[in-house]
Amino acid sequence: MADVLTVEIGSTITKVNAFSLGGGVFTHVAQGFAPTSVAQGDVGIGVDAALREVGTALGEDPTGLETFVNSSAAGGLRMTVHGLTASMTARAAREASLGAGAIVTAVTAGPLESYDLDDVREIAPNMVLLAGGVDHGETRIVLRNAELLAELLSKGLGAEARMVPVVYAGNKAIVRPITRIFEQAGVEILLADNVFPDVDVLNVGPLRNLIHEVFSRHIVHAPGMSRLAGLTHAEILPTPGAVLRAAELFSEAVGDAVIIDVGGATTDVHSVTDGSIELSAKMLEPEPRSKRTVEGDLGVFVNAENIARAVGDETWSARLADLRAMPSAEREIELTQWLCTKAVEIGVRRHAGTLDDIYTPTGKKQVVRGKDLTAVEWVVATGGALTKVAGGEKALQAICLGAQPSTGPTHLLPPPEARVFMDRKYLFSALGTLAHAYPDEVRETFRRRVQESQNEEP
Repeated sequence: MADVLTVEIGSTITKVNAFSLGGGVFTHVAQGFAPTSVAQGDVGIGVDAALREVGTALGEDPTGLETFVNSSAAGGLRMTVHGLTASMTARAAREASLGAGAIVTAVTAGPLESYDLDDVREIAPNMVLLAGGVDHGETRIVLRNAELLAELLSKGLGAEARMVPVVYAGNKAIVRPITRIFEQAGVEILLADNVFPDVDVLNVGPLRNLIHEVFSRHIVHAPGMSRLAGLTHAEILPTPGAVLRAAELFSEAVGDAVIIDVGGATTDVHSVTDGSIELSAKMLEPEPRSKRTVEGDLGVFVNAENIARAVGDETWSARLADLRAMPSAEREIELTQWLCTKAVEIGVRRHAGTLDDIYTPTGKKQVVRGKDLTAVEWVVATGGALTKVAGGEKALQAICLGAQPSTGPTHLLPPPEARVFMDRKYLFSALGTLAHAYPDEVRETFRRRVQESQNEEP
């Protein structure tokens, strides 16, 4: 017997999960897969096929159950970001965007130039993000940028002259004139709290939530998605946002964590941690507690050659002839294991911050740049490649090195005592979607699942 459904419409695979709810915990009872049917002009074809598979497993029609949906089938939310300084507001806005399922296609800092506006016109984003200035700080440049963007967007973008909303997440002292500029131009304006309200204060949560709302409106434009909006009373979440929410609740339940998803084309890394107390005083710039990075060049199938090239191992490069999307023979499995291990190693090092030496008038000083992962207690594998192919645990354990130098600066990696958790049924995104309405139950589900996995160990 099932109580709720989750539907995940991915770029290639559509997945439906059924859960029962009892004692404040979700129990997974059925799962169905089907190819995503965007190319057929209706994503509902793939959803219906996955629903039928779940219905067969349950022995009942699941379509009347409470349903929650996440999707990446429309290709994400293209967004341009315009801040005041690259090191502060533009960077903060980009951090919030990556955690919300948006694809940041351009970032500008300082006064907008004519070529910047040309880029926005050519990109034709689904949303424009304007930020800039700590609260009660600089106003002139941000107001001028607002005027230029309002003039550009008032004419619409793309061949269909599509109207594009603007989100403002900057200096709160000028919210009123910013709002007036866009309203007078006939451009929709949405307001979020300042992403950088004060020096060394990063506030990305409210902006992420607002981007989710815009995504939910945008996603219905995927072929057939408007019909599926009737499946759920909740907003349709971006899949990366669902995974990030799951990561946050997992960390609340059992401790700071890094979640890694190695796919055929990309490697996604999510982390939820404030870092170590010892290194916090050495940070040059604040980092969000919850962070996501996407390595678009690291994948074990589509981008396997990129991994081999980055590692520079000619022996393994010569074995790419054994590459298969679904490896079965021993040599094929060995190759995929190696590619997974290297994708994890490279992806996590890119995500992690570094401990660097700098030289000042008073002598050498150590500083932290980027995300400190040395306080992480859990390293989690989700997705197909790491959880379905043998050797995923070893790939994760291999990056638990702590503050270890590599070629160049010292990378701030998870410590050797960090524990590994394998999300073998690939339920992170599903549970993150359920968290929209059931955060306490999802938190407790993670706590129980981790406890059970530890009890299973010899």
